[in-house]
Amino acid sequence: MGKGVYTFGGNRNEGSASMRNLLGGKGCNLAEMAGLGIPVPPGFTLTTEQCGAYYTNGRQLAEELKAEVLAALKWLEGVRGCGFGATENPLLLSVRSGARVSMPGMMDTVLNLGLNDQTVQALERASGNPRFAWDSYRRFITMYSNVVLNVEHALFEAELERAKERLGKHQDTDLSAEDWKKLVSAFKEIVLEETGKAFPQEPMEQLWGAIRAVFESWNTARAITYRRLNRIPDDWGTGVNVQSMVFGNMGDDCGTGVAFTRDPATGERLFYGEYLINAQGEDVVAGIRTPQPITRSQAEGTGLKSLEEAMPDSFKELDATCQRLEQHFKDMQDIEFTIERGKLFLLQTRNGKRTAMAGIRIAIDLVDEGLIDSKTALKRIDADSLSQLLAPVFDPKEKDRLRKEGHLLTKGLNAGPGAATGRIALTAEQAEKMAPEGPVVLVRVETSPEDISGMVASQGILTARGGMTSHAAVVARGMGKPCVCGASAIQIDLTRGIVKVGDHELKGGQDWISIDGSTGEVFAGKLSAHPSEVNQVLVDGRLKVEDSELYQRFAKIMRWSHEAKRMKVRTNADTPHDAAVARAFGAEGIGLCRTEHMFFEGDRIIAVREMILASDTEGRKKALAKLLPMQREDFEGIFTAMNGLPVNIRLLDPPLHEFLPQDEAGQKEMAEVIGVDLGTVERRVAQLHEFNPMMGHRGCRLGITFPEIIRMQVRAIAEAALNVAAKGIKAVPEIMVPLIGTVRELAYTKTEMLDEIAQVNKERGTQFACPMGTMIEIPRAAITSDKIAAEAEFFSFGTNDLTQMGFGFSRDDAGTFLPEYVGKKILEDDPFQSLDQEGIGELVRISCEKGRSARPGIKLGVCGEHGGDPRSVVFFHKVGLDYVSCSPYRVPIATLAAAQAALEQ
Repeated sequence: MGKGVYTFGGNRNEGSASMRNLLGGKGCNLAEMAGLGIPVPPGFTLTTEQCGAYYTNGRQLAEELKAEVLAALKWLEGVRGCGFGATENPLLLSVRSGARVSMPGMMDTVLNLGLNDQTVQALERASGNPRFAWDSYRRFITMYSNVVLNVEHALFEAELERAKERLGKHQDTDLSAEDWKKLVSAFKEIVLEETGKAFPQEPMEQLWGAIRAVFESWNTARAITYRRLNRIPDDWGTGVNVQSMVFGNMGDDCGTGVAFTRDPATGERLFYGEYLINAQGEDVVAGIRTPQPITRSQAEGTGLKSLEEAMPDSFKELDATCQRLEQHFKDMQDIEFTIERGKLFLLQTRNGKRTAMAGIRIAIDLVDEGLIDSKTALKRIDADSLSQLLAPVFDPKEKDRLRKEGHLLTKGLNAGPGAATGRIALTAEQAEKMAPEGPVVLVRVETSPEDISGMVASQGILTARGGMTSHAAVVARGMGKPCVCGASAIQIDLTRGIVKVGDHELKGGQDWISIDGSTGEVFAGKLSAHPSEVNQVLVDGRLKVEDSELYQRFAKIMRWSHEAKRMKVRTNADTPHDAAVARAFGAEGIGLCRTEHMFFEGDRIIAVREMILASDTEGRKKALAKLLPMQREDFEGIFTAMNGLPVNIRLLDPPLHEFLPQDEAGQKEMAEVIGVDLGTVERRVAQLHEFNPMMGHRGCRLGITFPEIIRMQVRAIAEAALNVAAKGIKAVPEIMVPLIGTVRELAYTKTEMLDEIAQVNKERGTQFACPMGTMIEIPRAAITSDKIAAEAEFFSFGTNDLTQMGFGFSRDDAGTFLPEYVGKKILEDDPFQSLDQEGIGELVRISCEKGRSARPGIKLGVCGEHGGDPRSVVFFHKVGLDYVSCSPYRVPIATLAAAQAALEQ
């Protein structure tokens, strides 16, 4: 392994932004800022490779690495003119994590490292501020004990709260130096009691412990959960950034904060952020104190004093520096800063987390400002995040009614847009337990990284403390969850399990609450939602294009995506309404029309059941004759909705038992409606029972056994196409035979279909014809695709069933163990959600190659739900599919993913 430690700042800068994989996001950006001459406290970074080496080396720091750290520390002492552990003018350090991609709050940090019973007195003398020195020492003991020694943070918080109550003081900043001295002694007693050892006094021991703890935090439960949610590889590891401390807690001419160059919730081009006077950075992001706004415009009407007013010179420098960084990195920046006695220092910059709405606005604005081009803009938008734009929002009329009825509880900060309603969960554990039974809203004083699993399980997050840059806000925005922060009127009593706001008392685990993350409003009770702005324009038509800026931006992204992509995007739709919705979202055809979904309504199910009960072919034909006009009418509606676009129609697929009632009452009712005796129904149900119906008498096997079913469906398709053509509508049907395992099954079925179409043409004097192909969903079909292509004009990969049969997993039952497989890394993802590219994907690739070898012009598509998963879409692009198909509301996501796949090639 090469060099393990890289310095930045001062008189030696060994890194740059191009070294992200080696130095981590924080480390490379610190080096980049230092290289730009931006005031960054100097320090050094242990590379991400060293994290992997730490685990390979039995969780020990290599001696070579220790030697590099000691050399870098000696350099840092020289740059700062301070000594680490010195009893005069001591050097103090921060030790922070830094992975390749931002994982806000997921890993550990230690500040003020190097303090002990002697250096705290040296800090007191050097600063001339005893209160600051002892405040810093108690902070260090708290953080180090929690992060390195595994002592519960709550023990220190409880001791602090008891002290404030005893002294009659409300804020941490009200405590004196003597108060902090006493608390330091109490904190050290807690450490001794909890660990059996005294708090470590040797600075080098502290440093080695903190470095190990940061590496260890890569594999905490919260970090693992976050990586799984965001598909971050486990082997990337984290860097460790050791930086000389600067202090925002030395008095009223000091402060700390977080700033964004644009609003992370809306994307508006506003300098935006929060700060605290006389504080350290963790106070802001942890939500311990609700911070103040940075700009005068933010503060307007709040009664709070902005940084722009409190420290105008520092604000002006910060504003200019942040704009410079945005121009340099060509993206919205999230910046941490500290002001020490009027001097500004930047501790970090990174591309800021943002909502989907903000992401689209920022991308478009940066194009308009000439910083990036449209292709770069497309690559920056998370395709999956587009689902946030289509998510429902609360009905304004219903909100007005609840306000009048006194159910508006309070208003907090609109930290994450969207609507969420659910029963109240007061802990992460409670949220996880309740979620399977219905929607949950997590309500906390403030969230911490340990709450990640509960945040995942919840529809939305509400906190009493914290600002727009708190842990809850940042993580919720990354997840696309509605979030309201800093709702200070909320009081949470965990002992009684209640949330109290004024006269309202709501019970955790029982009562409902609704939060509007776009306005910050919090309501007691349930609120129903109505369609998003995009839906209101495209689907409902209740909103005009010119009245929705959000839709206009969405449309621009979709236009750019259509220009950039190669693959077409179709939809899975079974009704004219679904087809129309998908077309409005940009679908370029239907990739899967499931005809069985047309059989379950009203009189149709009766006719289907008559067909199933029929004892001979003539009886089945008689029942099917009733279904024919119904199917024909359905196809006419779909062809009309998709005028001029292809419609891939799958013939009847499920086993016949699915159309029969399995309970005694249902069977009795069926017998009465159809006019047969109950025994006949019971016998037929028993005859159709299958031990493994998903691999039984279904798909093409039904058509081979009962060709009259195929003939009825094909006739309905042909007659519908001819009927709409007479009205000037262009129907482009494709007929797909399901569950082919051998070419002879397709050949037999195709003969029946062609014969029925010939009869229709003879009856009508027409020349109707359409492509005929098959669904590749059985492994045998995939590996014999060269033979099947002799009969098939197209393949559509049914990746749901291909996954089921390839793995031997039942889609209906695998949910009982697949989460365990993913959690234990037996599988990287649920293969029914994201395609298993190594195995099932290989079957798809083989099938494509063999199919093209036999029929070079064969059309290839996919119609499983993987067609709407961005990572799977990238794979389908690489193997050369002509199109993907997905549910209507996933069409925009697949469209953007297809564009991104083309741009990355």
